[in-house]
Amino acid sequence: MSTGSGSWTHGSALVGEERDGRPGGVAAGDATTGGAPVERSEWTAAGGDLVAAVDFGGTKIAGALVDGSGQVYARCRRPTPARADAETIMASVAEVVAELTAAPQWSRVRAVGVGSAGPIDAVHGTVSPVNVPAWRGFPLAPRIAELAGGLPTVLTGDGVAMTAAEHRWGAARGEDDALCFVVSTGVGGGLVLGGRLLPGRTGNAGHLGHITVDFDGEPCVCGGTGCVEQLASGTSIARWARENGWRPAGEDASAAAVAQDARRGEPVALAAFDRAGRALAGAIAATATLVEIRVAVIGGGVAAAGEVLFEPVRRHLDDYATLSFARGVNVVPATLGGDAGLIGAAAAAAVELSL
Repeated sequence: MSTGSGSWTHGSALVGEERDGRPGGVAAGDATTGGAPVERSEWTAAGGDLVAAVDFGGTKIAGALVDGSGQVYARCRRPTPARADAETIMASVAEVVAELTAAPQWSRVRAVGVGSAGPIDAVHGTVSPVNVPAWRGFPLAPRIAELAGGLPTVLTGDGVAMTAAEHRWGAARGEDDALCFVVSTGVGGGLVLGGRLLPGRTGNAGHLGHITVDFDGEPCVCGGTGCVEQLASGTSIARWARENGWRPAGEDASAAAVAQDARRGEPVALAAFDRAGRALAGAIAATATLVEIRVAVIGGGVAAAGEVLFEPVRRHLDDYATLSFARGVNVVPATLGGDAGLIGAAAAAAVELSL
């Protein structure tokens, strides 16, 4: 599927329309402009081909070149002008892509993987991040494909991208059934079932930040009520702590500062993380009951709080996941850190394009 002079495809292999009687996704010969076959890549070989990756979020736009071992080259980054108009935001994306195309390794790049805050529409290559108001149905994948010289370009949700990375190289490696969370300024997620990444029809499956866990809770920016994100995101943790009497020792009033005070036993700070852990535990328990996951991986900036977050998650999970087949989910921290979105976007593109 192509748009304009760029070439993009929706991914991964479980996503999309049926074509010639087979499920969506594209075969290696479908993904370039005009239907020309994609040259067989050696992405998995050391020193072989590369996939360019772009990770778009509400605070930053990151780029890198990634090889088949998950090694990252030519990192670049720009702040996201999240409140600007659509073309100003796209200009920042274009700066990142331009820096990548100028890298000495660019001649080895065979495809582009794009991870974006959601919701996304992987079928049409568009994104509508809830915290970027000017982008509603914005054609990010086709625009990046054009900037990249028409290379095959695959769009993936950021939570799904992180899941792809952690399943291939990180904390969920070797697991057949896993849930991965990104807990930061927002909360995203993704699923691996039966050993395969499951992005869903439009690329948003596993986006557990926007399921309701508090039916009498606060309105969420997504339009729902009592979403996990409203209780467990870093923004929500810090806001709730301030509203309930916590005061930072210095100028830093972020969730990281709340975590620091929680480690010292400050009661409101501990309560803020207990509240977040309870919300995450509810989402994990519901997922385990629905699809029998065995591991839940939590990454993102809030996960850096360590046991301040993980202890209440595990404790509340014991209360919520009570059926025999849902008990015993192993809750572990992500291992790939800030590169997970980039590595995962590249991995999802490689899977989709059979690199």
